[in-house]
Amino acid sequence: MVKKLSTSSVSAAVLVAAAAAALSPAPASAVSAPISSARIAVHFDLAKGQTPENVALAPGGAAYVTFAKGRQVAEVSPDGTTRILATLPLPADGGVHTPVLGFPLTVGIVRAHDGALYFLYATGTADLTGVWRLRPGGEPQRIAALPAGGLPNGLALDPGTRTLYVVDSVLGTVWSVPTAGGTPTAWSTAPELGPHGFLGANGLKIHNGAVWATNTDKGTVVRIPILRDGRAGSARTEATGLAGIDDFAFTGRGDQLLAALDGPSEVALVQPDGSHSIVLTAADGLQNPTSIALRGDTVYVMSAAWFTAKDPNLILAHLDD
Repeated sequence: MVKKLSTSSVSAAVLVAAAAAALSPAPASAVSAPISSARIAVHFDLAKGQTPENVALAPGGAAYVTFAKGRQVAEVSPDGTTRILATLPLPADGGVHTPVLGFPLTVGIVRAHDGALYFLYATGTADLTGVWRLRPGGEPQRIAALPAGGLPNGLALDPGTRTLYVVDSVLGTVWSVPTAGGTPTAWSTAPELGPHGFLGANGLKIHNGAVWATNTDKGTVVRIPILRDGRAGSARTEATGLAGIDDFAFTGRGDQLLAALDGPSEVALVQPDGSHSIVLTAADGLQNPTSIALRGDTVYVMSAAWFTAKDPNLILAHLDD
């Protein structure tokens, strides 16, 4: 979740991070063939704050998206129609105290089996920052408060234990929260999660008995085992050299994953041994990709256009055998 250069609310830290990510050298491996048939399926409206930050897929083909700048949750139908489901309240101070960024934003989103959407809202204020829930046909409701001095970003759901995991990019913390709501627990504060000048832990997924997180500043993917008693095990870095990494998704082929590299406008295919290759670039239509999801072999890539300031979009592609 790296943010837009053109807005006056972005701090100097954003400028430094954007430049570093954009100028970082690409890995030696060339663009390879595991992904094909990439096309822009949906164009979003930048003027309306439709900067897609995170995505959750639903049965039937719908995709649920958070529009960070618009403070909105939206449904994108299979035919590309975008419908706004909720707009979060603007903080009394306009969100100017939101850490690092200086504006309020909706971020991570997941969908439960009953259709409820859980998502994060960061405002820099104690009354709004936290985990929110939107039930079908209902109104958004905050179910857990998170520290106003943090930046809750990635969100993952463990349906077996009905636990939400939240990663904070400023505080370097993974929080756990029951889906019913309540007081968050600091599940992990491993050093591997912390920022190094801008944003630390960012994307978050649960996979193969562990919580996996990216670290934007460090360009890494980190794995933290979930122990039998639910506590966090020791964190271990699984991949490095992923400049500007944001969100990611597992491909269904073991620990292989696809990672959105925001600043460079690339998608990397990361192998279980930590090596990676670039499989999508700006030439495919990427505009600072922020999140990835898979439905079978169909890859969904959301681009927020934070740096390019043009054409935020949804790209569909095919993951080849």
